[in-house]
Amino acid sequence: MSNLFFQAEAGLLLVIDVQEKLWPLIANKEQVRDRCRILMEGAKHLGVPVILSEQYPKGLGSTIEEIRQNQADGTPVCSKTAFGCLGDAGLAHRIGQSGRRQLVLCGIEAHVCVMQTALEAIREGYRVAVVADAVGSRDEANRRLGLERARAAGATIVSSEMMLFEWMRDSRHPAFKAISALIK
Repeated sequence: MSNLFFQAEAGLLLVIDVQEKLWPLIANKEQVRDRCRILMEGAKHLGVPVILSEQYPKGLGSTIEEIRQNQADGTPVCSKTAFGCLGDAGLAHRIGQSGRRQLVLCGIEAHVCVMQTALEAIREGYRVAVVADAVGSRDEANRRLGLERARAAGATIVSSEMMLFEWMRDSRHPAFKAISALIK
């Protein structure tokens, strides 16, 4: 049986389309913002690369300031017009060039860009985790449907805390204290 765990050394965190114009409409936006920030900070401590995507930024604006403040130096911000991240040739290439085969998805909207990214990634042979408490939609019903469809296609649905502790696997991990402080 293959390894069931998501591993930091194989992981890539995709923060999908957390942008200014859509942001005010998201039902659970404070939780999404906070959990995306925790995941980004945890990824820094654990050596997991992060990529931010922006759906048609000319129309939807840039990534919100609260997320941009958390990005590490050199974190790529990739604009796209395809809803799914792997539907954009440049972004798909960047993800492929990372060499990481486990994609962890957070952002908005759960039933459109996050879900389509999950489906594309699964089709391309990636292992995919969608972080349920770090994805949002304009309404809760669509968020739930996006998570259900991603799960039915083979994505693993996790919480931000589950993912961070799974990436560490042991309380003796050098980042344990820093990660524990993030989730308190």
